[in-house]
Amino acid sequence: MAAAISRKTPVRLISKNCSPFLPKSHVCFSLYFSTDSGKRPPNPSKLSELLINKHHFSPQSAAQVASVATRLENLETADSVLSFLKETGFSNSQLERTVKLSPHVLSASLERTVKPKIKIFQDFGFSADEMAEIFSKQALIFVCSSNRLISSLWVLRGTLIQSNTELVKILRSRGWFLKDLDTTLIPNVEFLKSCGVPFEQMIRLMKYPRFFLIKPDIMRNLVEKAEKWEADLLRVLRNVPTAFALSEKRLKNVTEVLLETGKYSMSCIIDNPSALIYSIEKRYKPRLQVLSILEKKDLIQRWPS
Repeated sequence: MAAAISRKTPVRLISKNCSPFLPKSHVCFSLYFSTDSGKRPPNPSKLSELLINKHHFSPQSAAQVASVATRLENLETADSVLSFLKETGFSNSQLERTVKLSPHVLSASLERTVKPKIKIFQDFGFSADEMAEIFSKQALIFVCSSNRLISSLWVLRGTLIQSNTELVKILRSRGWFLKDLDTTLIPNVEFLKSCGVPFEQMIRLMKYPRFFLIKPDIMRNLVEKAEKWEADLLRVLRNVPTAFALSEKRLKNVTEVLLETGKYSMSCIIDNPSALIYSIEKRYKPRLQVLSILEKKDLIQRWPS
């Protein structure tokens, strides 16, 4: 009986008496000190062998994944997930990329987590190659709740995105975009419509999805300030709404850089509002320096817009 108590005591101490202020390393040590081997992750070398020999991972990738797959409790779970994804249409390179980006996929429940996510995309009409392309670039979609995923996909398809091809382009580079779009994207789209922003312009703005995730009250405040300042700013909003997603400091710095050249006026910037969204370091400074040199050598008559 004493032996039975000693085997269970370490787990009880952690679950009931462990201080939240203890360092993580102390907690991990205490947990693994228990003799309950059923909760220990498999030997990393065994996982590496599985990844290399059966699923054709490179030795480097297999070692990297095995070193961080701490949630994995048995190799059978990992093997079943990997095998299913290959059956779904994942190539070896896509499978390797998916697991490297999100090792926790190996410990996910095949029936409760992986299969439902794949089915959602199948029901939306995505091809096997499109699904593999999305998940191999944004594997965190696996941990998004099914209800949230379905809702977000419907919102995107019903608001701005016209086809799965366009949706794949957005999701494979910006999977984090699948947030609670009901409280951000939809109100912002409706508000932009009321401000006279053309629908075609909003579609082009999908290149900058963060713009649509601004809190609606913040966007409204920005526009209200613009109305109080000068009507020209509303023209900026209609032509380049992404400018309003930038910080006030960023807008001020860009404006100052352009005005300090003595070649551009405020009205020039308003007439070309896309100028506000470009990088000072990567775009303006090198180009302005070249233009200055060309002017000094009398190689240009006037500076371009």
